[in-house]
Amino acid sequence: MKLNIHLFLSLLTLLTSCNGQTADKKNNTNQYINGDTVKELGSSIMVAYQDKKNVYWFGSWETGVYRYDGKTLINYTTKHGLPNNRIDEIKEDKLGNIYFISCSPQSTIVKFNQQSFTTIIATQSNEWKLQSADLWFRNAYQSEKVYRFDGNNFYELTLPKPPNFPNSFEIYSIYKDQKGNIWFGTNPVGVCRYDGKSFEWITEEDVTEFRNEGANGVRSILEDKNGDFWFNTEFRYSVYDSTTLISNKFYTRHKSIGGLDGKIESNLDEYLSSVIDDNNNLWFVTYRDGVWKYDGKNITHYAVQNNSKDITLFSIYKDNNGDLWLGTHENGAYKFNGETFERFKL
Repeated sequence: MKLNIHLFLSLLTLLTSCNGQTADKKNNTNQYINGDTVKELGSSIMVAYQDKKNVYWFGSWETGVYRYDGKTLINYTTKHGLPNNRIDEIKEDKLGNIYFISCSPQSTIVKFNQQSFTTIIATQSNEWKLQSADLWFRNAYQSEKVYRFDGNNFYELTLPKPPNFPNSFEIYSIYKDQKGNIWFGTNPVGVCRYDGKSFEWITEEDVTEFRNEGANGVRSILEDKNGDFWFNTEFRYSVYDSTTLISNKFYTRHKSIGGLDGKIESNLDEYLSSVIDDNNNLWFVTYRDGVWKYDGKNITHYAVQNNSKDITLFSIYKDNNGDLWLGTHENGAYKFNGETFERFKL
């Protein structure tokens, strides 16, 4: 199974790589966008998001984005103004504008104000700041850059390299913790915390090197109810506001649950996505081995299947109601019904 996982991760990195930021505004339009009313989601639904008005948005790698208001499902594609039909991230600003990030074939930011799509041109900057209302986006897999949106402008920033790690790296994940700090998960130089003043790195072998010479990068960052951090690795980390006098580090590493099935040497800890539910349970999504829940004591496995066959998963998301959704490579979106994950249908 290990070989299959690392083969997938190598393929995933290739598929998700970006070639920089577009400066093309030809896709902009000032006309009202109606979209196409459809009866079902496409097969490739990689990410899900629910906005402040409780409208659902589903991003595909093949067929653009879908909007679902509880009654009607609308599909937006390149013919409606999207630069391309691949969506990697979906976020919303304080005014209710929706932003779509695409990382292939070019890295693009698209703003949707419910009437038109506008391709955003970010300003290159070296001025790092951290404000509570900021939105952060991944720029590209094959770069050390991120986007920060302060409510008015988009800035393209380059994450400084960690001490003693001169090699190049890629940013795979971004996470905002309970104190408002921003975390960046990379491949292969570990994890970085930015508190608005300084950059602190975790470069333990646990987050920079993986077994069997594989390196899938830190694709998932999650803070539990105790304030401990979980990366898609074997250990969890207690984190402090400053370095300790004993170790001169801002964290302490602890053995967690090992593999998601409780076996220390299991490769199931190399999950792709995670979330904490309203009951403080941790949920982990693997590529081919379904979903795992950890309540602090017990581990529960949920197979995710289509026609009695395990399907490939990509992401997990908690909506405004606390419901859990899965993004999949080839089987649309799945929703947890309290007992199992079932495919979403109108």
